[in-house]
Amino acid sequence: MSALVVLIVVSIIVAGAFLGAFIWSVYSDQYNDREGSAMRMLMDDDTNRLN
Repeated sequence: MSALVVLIVVSIIVAGAFLGAFIWSVYSDQYNDREGSAMRMLMDDDTNRLN
């Protein structure tokens, strides 16, 4: 029974750490460029051709 309590406490601490990291990433504008990668995938880039 004590192992179950330890596992629950550890899982709550890990979940809190992930939640804190997610909140930090939102407030530090990690998700600021929402369309950049999608548009770069569609752009024709001639500099990478090996002709």
